[in-house]
Amino acid sequence: MKACFKLTKIIIIVILLTLTFSNVAMAQNLSGDPLPSWNEGTNKQTIINFVESIIDPENPNYVAPFLRIATFDNDGTLWAEKPMYFQAAFALSRIRELAPQFPEWKEKQPFKAVLENDQKYLANITVNELLEIAMMTHAGTSQKEFEQEAKEFLNTAKHPRFNQLYKQVIYQPMLELLIYLQNNQFKTYICSGGGLDFIRLFSEEAYNIEPENVIGSNILKKYQIVSNYSQFIRQPQLIEPINDKAGKPVNIERFIGKKPILAVGNSDGDIEMMQYTVIDHQPSLALLLHHDDEIREYRYTKGTEKALELAKQYRWSVISMKQDFKQVFSFTP
Repeated sequence: MKACFKLTKIIIIVILLTLTFSNVAMAQNLSGDPLPSWNEGTNKQTIINFVESIIDPENPNYVAPFLRIATFDNDGTLWAEKPMYFQAAFALSRIRELAPQFPEWKEKQPFKAVLENDQKYLANITVNELLEIAMMTHAGTSQKEFEQEAKEFLNTAKHPRFNQLYKQVIYQPMLELLIYLQNNQFKTYICSGGGLDFIRLFSEEAYNIEPENVIGSNILKKYQIVSNYSQFIRQPQLIEPINDKAGKPVNIERFIGKKPILAVGNSDGDIEMMQYTVIDHQPSLALLLHHDDEIREYRYTKGTEKALELAKQYRWSVISMKQDFKQVFSFTP
């Protein structure tokens, strides 16, 4: 009976995954347009021209399939990152759940601000404080326990503005771009500063990117066998380098071993990945997503100032959410 239930569950998951991506593929096929959620313009045409040139054996820019590597940042590039990183929202929810075990948190920052929902404090929370929260909520448990907690969050928690599950607040044009590349024999990777184990839980469902094609910041794990049962225990220590800024090309080299020919990001944390992709490397293309649509999403430049300036120097294509995206999400905000 259990085996039958498991098989049914697997079949349902496969069907849901198939429907998600077939809907996008169907829209592409019916319109003859590989990027139907993109407005016509220079950036859309640049992407199409690039892909068509590197898949054409007669074109001097032809690239063999095994070298068609594309890396995508996740937060703010494939899905939204405001009002806070979604993994941070998960960590904060865990702080509230664990609070009864740590009464001292009522008087200790940043935990005090989390428990009191002090938005002013949380809006200016430091990187070190976020790391402290992450260590408290993501370490000390087994890998299996962490995955169960994270899955529960992803399957139930909703975005405070859009009232959709966090894992559904995905940019439809970026999903189409991923499918367009995958259909043209690109190997697509996520290269994110977010947690590796967290992203792996939804990458295949959300983006059709296998867990082994996720590069992210990672926590140290200790392997042990207890009562003939093997498990990984998550340690309060990050593995260097953190997958952000200069750490991104280092980890791309470590885990892929090939330079990307296409890189997509949205912030200063993606600068080195995009430089690595385009410097002394042709053909190549870098896309920088600019959040300038406060009606359908958010408008902000904080954390992207340097990238926007360097885009002119390196001729990265700056994608305007307001001008280039015909629609932002699969749902109407």
